[in-house]
Amino acid sequence: MWPRLVANKILRKRLGSNNFVADFPSNKEVNLLEIPNLVRPSLSADRIYDHQKDTHNYKVFVSTWNVGGIAPSEDLDMADWLDTPKICDIYVLGFQEIVPLRASNVLGYENSKISMKWNSLIRQALNKKIQCCSGDDNDLLINIEKRKNLLPPIKDERTIESSNIPQDFRCVVSKQMVGVLISVWVRSDLRPYIRHPSVSCVGCGIMGCLGNKGSVSVRFRLHETSFCFVCSHLASGGKEGDEKHRNSDVAEILSRTSFPRGPSLDLPRKILDHDRVILLGDLNYRISLPEETTRLLVNRKEWNALLENDQLRMELMTGQAFEGWHEGIIKFAPTYKYCPNSNVYFGCLEGKKSEKCRAPAWCDRIIWYGEGLKQHLYGRGEAKLSDHRPVKAIFSAEVEVLQTLKGLQNFFLSERFDQITNKFDMPSSLKFLCNGRLSLRI
Repeated sequence: MWPRLVANKILRKRLGSNNFVADFPSNKEVNLLEIPNLVRPSLSADRIYDHQKDTHNYKVFVSTWNVGGIAPSEDLDMADWLDTPKICDIYVLGFQEIVPLRASNVLGYENSKISMKWNSLIRQALNKKIQCCSGDDNDLLINIEKRKNLLPPIKDERTIESSNIPQDFRCVVSKQMVGVLISVWVRSDLRPYIRHPSVSCVGCGIMGCLGNKGSVSVRFRLHETSFCFVCSHLASGGKEGDEKHRNSDVAEILSRTSFPRGPSLDLPRKILDHDRVILLGDLNYRISLPEETTRLLVNRKEWNALLENDQLRMELMTGQAFEGWHEGIIKFAPTYKYCPNSNVYFGCLEGKKSEKCRAPAWCDRIIWYGEGLKQHLYGRGEAKLSDHRPVKAIFSAEVEVLQTLKGLQNFFLSERFDQITNKFDMPSSLKFLCNGRLSLRI
């Protein structure tokens, strides 16, 4: 036990760090609630704060990719990976093995240059994608107009002013633990409504605590709904019984992950306490069939026969490790293990049969917990950077929005507000704020 205790003592602070990287708006928003009372008694507090809620749907893109310790090139094309029928509101991108899992990386300090490089590529790809979006994307424009009716967006020097052009994307959370990286991006017009972002890291690797395996979880609240995304890399191994180690990692992640309560002490602390929960990553579950049988069924594209023996599917059905969790229908080929820079599975090339069995498997998965999430797409990309293929999914997420904010906006944009403010001799700075229509950050 003493090596584990020593490792926990030394590495707990680094693995458990709640620091993360994010884009922050440069402007200082003005809170309407701090403005002196300029309203007539007829606009009472009870009328403003009636606590009624609307439900809005937001599109969430989620993807996971084990990049096998290979650093991306400057010209890496991520178009296929991020290709979707429509532009989404939130992008959650999870990586595993962004650095090789050797001792120097596991025990030493993290190399943030690699995560910065991935984030730079993500920023370029998302903004390039949104610039190419046609102006007649009706669904996109309708969503933008709905948010405008909800509350005026907070602007800064990088905000696209035209209502006919989609906003650019911002990183709200990016966190690395050894080889695990999760990066969350939202559209700029949605950024003001993201509150209380936080991270929690759990190491489940060597000695049960090192970060070569484990999870990085992200929590935030969008309007009145809490989200939690868990990027995981579970125990490997294709032998019978290895799935129990993966089940144990899941139990550790669910029990040890903890978030702060927040200033009002009303935020969920544990993963399953959040309103919307999605787990993504290299979960490493294999297919419980002989290797020859697995390869034969893969060649025949008999996915259902393979899925009947898929370890994760069996766990989801029995509920031993994933009670209450859901996964979409898999209609794509196994994502592991490929020969480098090819579409050929490892061990299939003549004369290159490996001593270790590496039968094809759906190691890379996206699953979700609870209500309020509906999956619209579940597929894979074809990037050949590593021996894994990326997996992606699109969800629509129900989000509760306070109706009171719309009432506030309608009042401050009304002629009635102009009539009231004209009766007061206000300082020039306050007049400027009123004439410019105030923004409320929630």
